[in-house]
Amino acid sequence: VQLQASGGGLVQPGGSLRLSCTASGSTTSWYTVAWFRQAPGEDRVFLAANRQSGSAYHADFVRSRFTCSRDRAKNMVYLQMNSLNPGDTAVYYCAARAGNRAATDVSEYDYWGQGTQVTVSS
Repeated sequence: VQLQASGGGLVQPGGSLRLSCTASGSTTSWYTVAWFRQAPGEDRVFLAANRQSGSAYHADFVRSRFTCSRDRAKNMVYLQMNSLNPGDTAVYYCAARAGNRAATDVSEYDYWGQGTQVTVSS
């Protein structure tokens, strides 16, 4: 399966963005799809996942601001990000793994999108 993340861009502090992840060659319904981000010089960090069942799991540090959801009809998984701040600047990746577990480790995901840049700046 090939994943494609989109929706990044430049946003002012306090603004919102919605990232989208779609799959080609398969359907996202078969997978748990997660979002990670990586800032320059830092490790890739887990943000949220939408399980194969449709339930979501969010990392504590984004739970109040980010929401991961799925639209099966559109074969899309989204990451709605609100109240963005400069610390959210990073490349954002979607990733997929078979099964229903919302794994948080990079190594547990088999498929990765190319990443989309999010820059939060005034």
